[in-house]
Amino acid sequence: MLYIIISWTLCLGTVAPGHAMFRCIYRRPALCLVKLCVPKQVGQTTSVLSYWGLLRAKGCDRASAVCVQHEVFRTLSSNKKDASASYHCRITHVVPKRTLADRFVSACPEELQSYLRLMRLDKPIGSWLLAWPGLWSIGLAAESGSLPDLWLLTLFGMGAVLMRGAGCTVNDMWDRDIDKKVARTKNRPLASGDLTRFDALVFTGGLLALSDIILMQLNWYSIVLGASSLVLVAVYPLMKRVTYWPQLALGLTFNWGALLGWAAVHGSCDWTVVLPLYVASISWTLIYDTIYAHQDKIDDAVIGMKSTALMFGAQTKPWLWAFAGSMVGNLTLCGWMSGQSWPYYLATIATAGHLAAQISTLKLDDTSDCGQKFVANKQVGFIMFLGIICSGLLK
Repeated sequence: MLYIIISWTLCLGTVAPGHAMFRCIYRRPALCLVKLCVPKQVGQTTSVLSYWGLLRAKGCDRASAVCVQHEVFRTLSSNKKDASASYHCRITHVVPKRTLADRFVSACPEELQSYLRLMRLDKPIGSWLLAWPGLWSIGLAAESGSLPDLWLLTLFGMGAVLMRGAGCTVNDMWDRDIDKKVARTKNRPLASGDLTRFDALVFTGGLLALSDIILMQLNWYSIVLGASSLVLVAVYPLMKRVTYWPQLALGLTFNWGALLGWAAVHGSCDWTVVLPLYVASISWTLIYDTIYAHQDKIDDAVIGMKSTALMFGAQTKPWLWAFAGSMVGNLTLCGWMSGQSWPYYLATIATAGHLAAQISTLKLDDTSDCGQKFVANKQVGFIMFLGIICSGLLK
């Protein structure tokens, strides 16, 4: 545990019992440092700069406003024992477990590692979340009594890895200067200086070229539909600067496969099926990416970035319940319109249970818990995919 001693001026942080309050008794206009014991939930972020920024940004008024409005420090205790440690800002550095993908990237030649990390090959959860709606759609479009087309599943899986890599690279090109200020992202290849923007631009071109080769294996309707998603891919990184709903923009972009999968099988879209699937997938993205955004809410508040995590604040869980209801309802409608059998609805019920468990146990101020809940959504995708396959075989 790293202890940061704060003692430049005499300030006292007090918390009224039962309230998410945070205020300074003494204030200085230029700089206000608060004797503060950061709770464990918040302390699990590695961002020392975040706390420093909160406390010094235009005096303590701004810091207080951020803390009260978004309840970043709502778990601060009024216990006198905590006050004895109030000279310290406790930051716990949580080292994540190394995954198989991370070990694979580390074993690659050193000159390739920065590029592989730029496309997030060491963190495949994003590729899974991108792939699942497309795989669901292919499964739903399969002939009754048949398994989904393995060739199409393979193409969509490869395409998800490549397009997610291209999207992450474009995002990092836009956000290089911002990423330097956020603890979770400051070591990304562009933010750390391992790669230049020109390197990233050339790399993006290569990823898009490979993606185009995959797209050209599909029918013309799917090619045009797939190419049209590039506008969303390019625009999404800007959304966090102009709206508190960047997660919605991500949902519109990330779940294009829900439309594309059906088109790849049938040569056109049955909108009575794919539109509910698309809305369900967008609702799912709003759930997992809002949870994900809670990891960075302190940094985002300081540097002026927007997210649903900041907009919803303490009311995040009611919103997540609403999104979960939308997802389950639209999955049910999609199953009804496509004539699915009982395994599909059993999977939908299991998905509802999984989401309920996530939301009910979610600790919004615990970055580690938010990260675990985010990654757990890979299981949601598998549950629905298994239900779709079994349903198709029994139709």
